[in-house]
Amino acid sequence: MATDEELLARSGTDASAFEPLVERHSTALHGYFARRAPGAADDLLAEAWLRAYAGRGTYDAARGPVRAWLFGVARNVLAAYWRGQERPSAAAALAGESSSDPWHAVDRRLDAAAVAPLMRRMLAELPAVERELLLLIAWEQLSPTEAAAVVGVPAGTARSRLHRARTRLRAALGPSAPLPLTGDLA
Repeated sequence: MATDEELLARSGTDASAFEPLVERHSTALHGYFARRAPGAADDLLAEAWLRAYAGRGTYDAARGPVRAWLFGVARNVLAAYWRGQERPSAAAALAGESSSDPWHAVDRRLDAAAVAPLMRRMLAELPAVERELLLLIAWEQLSPTEAAAVVGVPAGTARSRLHRARTRLRAALGPSAPLPLTGDLA
């Protein structure tokens, strides 16, 4: 079975080599969009695959694995979508400042409904990169190294920002409360 890197490289001369990438990663990318823009997830996924195919020659293995590159493409597609919408920022939506909260799925990711408002506020208060790193790891099951490649920071920087974000969340929830986000945050 060919690796993602081999398939992407081959897709430059053989378009059919791109198809297994779509099969392997569509579910994860769709989940990424569904948690952030539920009503537009299908369209955003299609746009992400179009952009990934068109930009496949820009992939740089030195910057991370294909999976991280694909999530980077998805992140750019989502950012373009949000720029085109007349809606508050993701941070404002997380803080509950909008009745059309695209992050409503965050509530389902919390262990206890009692901490949902606090978690939403704390997530909204995190710097955007820290919040994105935390959510890429918790929701998308990316490793810290893959999440670092998605947001374009070195892996060590990502780990320190994750530590800072977790420390802030733990301080707000109290030392004995577990972080109610799923996924490996180490």
